[in-house]
Amino acid sequence: MKKLSLLLIIYLFINQACTISYSLTGASIAPDVKTFSVQHFVNRAPLGLPNLEQYFTDELKDKFKSQTSLTVVNDMGHLNFEGEITKYFTKPLAITGDEIAAQNRLTITVHVKFTNEIQPEYNFDTDFTQFADYDSNQDLSSVEQQLVEEIVEKLIEDIFNKSVVNW
Repeated sequence: MKKLSLLLIIYLFINQACTISYSLTGASIAPDVKTFSVQHFVNRAPLGLPNLEQYFTDELKDKFKSQTSLTVVNDMGHLNFEGEITKYFTKPLAITGDEIAAQNRLTITVHVKFTNEIQPEYNFDTDFTQFADYDSNQDLSSVEQQLVEEIVEKLIEDIFNKSVVNW
């Protein structure tokens, strides 16, 4: 009975000491990184939805809150994101035989400066661009919110991957 109790205690001790955590997001974050911060992304593009800068900033925070165990802080976190929306434009994409655009493309570019206080080799200062196409017989104002949500989701996924998914 003593041997069985001793084996049980050893098993429990080893089980508690050797924990492994898995991330289904693919994030590879150093154990010393505990916090992140997202500064307000200003819209410097001449066009865009009135709430675009707040929407983008909130969505970036939400991505890190939902996909990591990091705590958001208002000042500089171990991971810090800052930047601006630099381009927001639409252009004709596919011209038909009668010189009418069959599709248009909405494009958004965001400039991001990422600072990793724990692992500075992962810092970057770069632009991210994404787009979504829509039929030319649709008015941009009728599909703009949906397109912006789709584009912002792709932009944030790109930023998340570049900053914490180090494959």
